[in-house]
Amino acid sequence: MSAPAAPQPTSGTQRGIVKQVLSGDAVVIRGQPRGGPPPERTICFSNIMAPKLARRANPNTEGAETKDEPWAWEAREFLRKKVIGKEVAFTVEYTAPGSGKEYGCVYLGKDTSGENLTEAMIKEGLVEVRKMGLKSDDPNQQRLVQLEEAAIQGKKGKHGESKDSEHVRDIKWVIENPRNFVDSHHNKPIDAVIEHVRDGCTVRAFLLPTFEYVTVMLSGIKCPMFKQDGTSDPFAAEARYFTESRLLQRDVQIILEGVSNANLLGTVIHPNGNIAEVLLREGFARCVDWSMGVVTNGSEKLRSAEKVGKEKKLRIWKDYTPSTNSINIKDKSFTGKVVEVIGGDGMMIKLDNGTKKIFLSSIKPPRASQNQDGENKDPKQRSRPLYDVPYLFEAREFLRKKLTGKKVNVEVDYIQPANQGFPEKTCCTVTIGGINVGEALISKGLATVIRYRQDDDQRSAHYDLLLAAEARAQKKAVGLHAKKDAPIHRVADVSGDITKAKQFLPSLQRAGKIEGLVEFVASGSRLRLYLPKSTCLITLLVSGIDCPRGARPQGGVTVPADPYGEEALAFTKEMCMQREVMVSVETIDKGGNFIGWLFVDDVNLSISLVEAGLAKVHFTAERSNYYRQLLSAEEKAKKEKLGLWQHYEEPKEEEVKEEPADRKINYTTIVVTEITDQLSFFAQNIDNGPQLEKMMEQLRNDMETNPPLPGAYKPKVGDLCAAKFSLDGQWYRGKVLKVDGGKVTVKFIDYGNRETVASSDVASIPSSYEAFSPQATEYSLACVAVPTDEDSKRDAVDAMFNEMANKQFSLNPEYKIAGSPEYVSLQYPDSKEDVAQSLISQGYLLAEKRRERRLAKMVSDYFKAQDKAKSERRNLWRYGDFTEDDAKEFGYKK
Repeated sequence: MSAPAAPQPTSGTQRGIVKQVLSGDAVVIRGQPRGGPPPERTICFSNIMAPKLARRANPNTEGAETKDEPWAWEAREFLRKKVIGKEVAFTVEYTAPGSGKEYGCVYLGKDTSGENLTEAMIKEGLVEVRKMGLKSDDPNQQRLVQLEEAAIQGKKGKHGESKDSEHVRDIKWVIENPRNFVDSHHNKPIDAVIEHVRDGCTVRAFLLPTFEYVTVMLSGIKCPMFKQDGTSDPFAAEARYFTESRLLQRDVQIILEGVSNANLLGTVIHPNGNIAEVLLREGFARCVDWSMGVVTNGSEKLRSAEKVGKEKKLRIWKDYTPSTNSINIKDKSFTGKVVEVIGGDGMMIKLDNGTKKIFLSSIKPPRASQNQDGENKDPKQRSRPLYDVPYLFEAREFLRKKLTGKKVNVEVDYIQPANQGFPEKTCCTVTIGGINVGEALISKGLATVIRYRQDDDQRSAHYDLLLAAEARAQKKAVGLHAKKDAPIHRVADVSGDITKAKQFLPSLQRAGKIEGLVEFVASGSRLRLYLPKSTCLITLLVSGIDCPRGARPQGGVTVPADPYGEEALAFTKEMCMQREVMVSVETIDKGGNFIGWLFVDDVNLSISLVEAGLAKVHFTAERSNYYRQLLSAEEKAKKEKLGLWQHYEEPKEEEVKEEPADRKINYTTIVVTEITDQLSFFAQNIDNGPQLEKMMEQLRNDMETNPPLPGAYKPKVGDLCAAKFSLDGQWYRGKVLKVDGGKVTVKFIDYGNRETVASSDVASIPSSYEAFSPQATEYSLACVAVPTDEDSKRDAVDAMFNEMANKQFSLNPEYKIAGSPEYVSLQYPDSKEDVAQSLISQGYLLAEKRRERRLAKMVSDYFKAQDKAKSERRNLWRYGDFTEDDAKEFGYKK
């Protein structure tokens, strides 16, 4: 490129655009561009002298730091705001010998009829007139003296009465702790003036009004650079000119976002927008991942702007070739239910037409270190990466608790082809409730972001959000980024080890019901469990049933599945896989497998399998507390000819004796939602279920769309409100019972249960939800007396909970007592057995004498059941007839 030509004079007057104001008496003027960056000239104003601006120390030239002369900054700023970026006309009066500086007069506008900037500076009292050398016969020069005298008389500018020290800046040329400096500004916009443009994406600026001198690299982008050897990348000069012509000495706002060595990372906002977006759109820059993670607002806009430059093949993208994406548009997005979480980044999604295995895009889950996979590992020890790899278990648990059994939205980002023996992977962005699951996982420090080649487009559509989440996790030093040692999971694998199983059996039997997590389902009745409290892995065979087995390998061949074995496996897998369960261990078999009962959300798996026709009742169930329920479930499956009972011929039903004429029978179907400590219960009318579900769905949608502001609602006792239930985090209707500081006791009016929650989890409820009556009604069992002994009372509560909670019954009103819930009788819908009579016969409740004639048969049946419990010494009666001691000397009163 040839040297730029100087602007050509026209009748002694030349024109240009002011690029930069050097001081109150000197400007840099650009001429017209001619195929490259335009020529420039520095013009000093003749016959005046402005105060000198401060200079920073220069170690290369051993130049010492200097301070502002008073009013130097005000003079520079007055002139900058008046002329920067504007067209001016100028005349050159002379060139100083030696220095070669050009002195002249500059006018605002296209010709010399515009405002004379020399005179404007004198009028404001910001410069001094050089009186030596002025010609007394030159009216223009003498006018300068007159203007200065007028400024002095008017006490303008530096001629005023303010102290000179008040007009000297305290400049901070070096930021001692850049990270703390960035953090102290909390990503808020700071007023600034750009003082220098080093390249297209790096500027130096004064932050106002504190005058910190900072070097800022634009976050998220990189322009072609100038190299130390004097060469430069293609388009480096054009990129710098593009930025310089728009930012140099302009008033901007800078958002400080990060630190790179001594330089700061930030976004520069011009009144016309973000300069980084414009550079990308015009093909002067590319997005870079290493700093994109700190961009606080608008990373998607940067990617979109880069996409425009790529599509138009502008400048640095002139040879760009887009990558092809083979994803079918109809398979690009779908919704499904998560049935299993695999490792720390994969999951199985249940769709209408089957299941699909997917992985989170651009996510790298915790991996085993070289030491963990190395030579020191015991070859006899089973490989358990889920528990051995630091934070892999935590990552899996985070995803499992958030997703298992929930519907999610899936957007396919790219297909990772098969490589080095690993199969093809469908990589997706998964969201639930508007939350990006991958971003949430990374922000907890439970995974990291995969780094790609700069121009690799096969990545998450929300890659920048993932980078930002990782930056937050690193800053908080959480998870994989923590400085402390990773958590260790010392897990004893008891599966199939008879010696270890015998050691663990007594403690598991004593524990009663214990928490477990289903890690694997081998068949409908065989599961692999992790017991957190016992820190062991066990194989559990479900008690009380005979369940068909699925296809299985044996002796090198595959044994075909028993009839309905695969269906039983699928049933148990959907109900239990990776779910938190309760386990009651009874014994072990000769193979070291534990035998016991398993409950999912208080639902007995054995009963569920039998009820679905996928298992039969085993004779060993006769001695269990669930035998009657298993028989009832089996009868139901037989009646409906489900599964194994498909060809079963149902026997004729016996005629049911009619109730006495004087007792009113009007059964309604209800579902029990809560059991109280006083042995009353809450129930919902099953007919209102669809209306309740619709109302709850609408309520949750409204609360998600318009989330409550923290502190906006002040709960009062008796208020109808919306409250979050701790177990599922969902909103329900509630009534405020008690307010204690930041804690609020709420009764959920549609279910009857109570909970004390944080005040932040309580919000005002829209009035439209108040008209729908509470759906949970409190009842008590008729003709039943509650044990007075506290231990027996607790046993009765537990028995009622196991027998009744979350189950459907037929309810008949019997009588009312003022101040108490309505007294009712309950029947099992299938067997028509009386629930209270069953509990009395098991020795949990007492029969109560009632004198009403219409209740005589019911009371008689209850006392017969009680006599049976006595004779069999069940529960209350296990130590004999305790009522025999109810004499006066023992405090008994009739």
